[in-house]
Amino acid sequence: MKKLIYALTVSALFASCATLQSVVRSTFPYTSTLIIPASSSTSTNMSVSSSASSFDQIFTGQGTNTSQVSQVRMASAKIDAISPSIQSLGIFRSVKVYLVNGSNQTLVASRTNISANAASSLVLDVDNSKFLDEYLKSGSVRVKVDYVLQNKLTVDLSVRATLGFNVPPTAQ
Repeated sequence: MKKLIYALTVSALFASCATLQSVVRSTFPYTSTLIIPASSSTSTNMSVSSSASSFDQIFTGQGTNTSQVSQVRMASAKIDAISPSIQSLGIFRSVKVYLVNGSNQTLVASRTNISANAASSLVLDVDNSKFLDEYLKSGSVRVKVDYVLQNKLTVDLSVRATLGFNVPPTAQ
């Protein structure tokens, strides 16, 4: 009977640790503002890039625990029209978002076959199959967006790319 109680207690303890870890798992956002020039051609692959920033110093290479961060994956990605804020993002035919570190880049989110009547906010499909530790711990994160327009812009379009990254808790 004591063995059964002990086994149940140990099982409950491990189950609660897993539950706690899933609650503690954190998502950290990075944002980048990009300008899509009105001079962009339609039906042609175009590209813009900009630096990205996060409020969390652990990811910027400035934190003292940067070496403790590992197994970072994409959690979410979206693009919002900033100026003009009512601009439909249906002007895009496709969008691909990359993280850039020097000459290396990796695709982290994309969306194809975008509806012409899309809203001013567009949720992207993320690729969470890759670890992105080295991109985020490098100290300077850049975001590159490849896009194809389906309609011509009349003014420059300012968009904000918001990328969310998952970081699991680490055992100390």
